[in-house]
Amino acid sequence: MAACIVAGLAFGIVGPFGTFLNGSLPTVMAYWTAVLMLSGIVLGLFVRFACAWAHYRRLPPWIWMAGILIVSAPPLAIMSRTLAVTLWPEVDTSVGWIEWHGQTLAISAICLLLYVAFRFRTLWPLPSREGVAVAPHWTARLSPQLRRSVICLQMEDHYVRFHTRSGSKLLLMPLGQAIAQLDAVDGLQVHRSWWVARHAVEGVIRDGRNLRLRLTTGIEAPVARAKVATLRSAGWLPPVLPMSNHQERDTA
Repeated sequence: MAACIVAGLAFGIVGPFGTFLNGSLPTVMAYWTAVLMLSGIVLGLFVRFACAWAHYRRLPPWIWMAGILIVSAPPLAIMSRTLAVTLWPEVDTSVGWIEWHGQTLAISAICLLLYVAFRFRTLWPLPSREGVAVAPHWTARLSPQLRRSVICLQMEDHYVRFHTRSGSKLLLMPLGQAIAQLDAVDGLQVHRSWWVARHAVEGVIRDGRNLRLRLTTGIEAPVARAKVATLRSAGWLPPVLPMSNHQERDTA
């Protein structure tokens, strides 16, 4: 969003597509900043889901990028034109819908190409020596601070969130692959969507028949009932902790 704001201010100063003639500089800058922020939100949502979908179907980037432009351009054209007509009513008669749609496609294509070029390593897998697409090792995709101590992994749709003592990072990869790359760390998958490092467990929270692991950073990882026996036999279950204050309020 910061990049969208900077780009919007720059567009406002340049005034592309004749917008420099429409009004005062602050108004034109405000218009383009709003348009670029809307574009960032819409394109960002489409990239998140389209890239994950294409990743598992091994589609080349140009195919899903073209699909994003085709699908996202109409709503962006409607939103930007509505805003422009609100500020400058004469735009409704001076610029046709076809021309407006073409301008929207041009701006969207530039924004999408720059975003994908900047985030290509994390959005798309790297080719292996055998020519099979594989995601780069997670240690190559995290900062040194985040690599120091992994607390747990949390699956979010097609992504995995790496929780560490220094923060968290969301990466596009299957949870099973992430766990396999942590074979040197003593840990267990405690839930369909969670893997936890043993050293990070400081207690267990019992809420009725449900168990959650309290981790050193305050995260609470749910434990699947099918995993309770495995954790108990591995000596993972320390003394049960009382429910937290917010849980007591919820129970009340």
